[in-house]
Amino acid sequence: MGAAYNNGMREEYTQDQITTGEWVRQLANTSWRGWNAFYHTTRWQAKRKDILRRDRKQCRMCRDKGRYTPATTVHHLKHLREYPELALTDDNLISLCSECHEIVHPEKHQCKGFMNEERW
Repeated sequence: MGAAYNNGMREEYTQDQITTGEWVRQLANTSWRGWNAFYHTTRWQAKRKDILRRDRKQCRMCRDKGRYTPATTVHHLKHLREYPELALTDDNLISLCSECHEIVHPEKHQCKGFMNEERW
């Protein structure tokens, strides 16, 4: 028998676990997706749509520089692993284009494979 879901949040989580972000940690620890499991919840998908709508689907970093670029990503200002209690907090989320997201997360966009010129 599977767990019942309520707006993407498993019902067995207490209000304290939701408030402290413990539900995000538990989800990451119990899912084969790890921390990425959070990004597959219906609560995150709904929040992502809300934030993109709030920011008029524009990259906020580009807009601050006077440019218009369509946003494709919603970014956590305070990272999810360190601050799971802020996972769904509007003030911790901004819309970014993929180029700006690469700037703020260079570790996620590194080349894989050969790193030097010489390839045997």
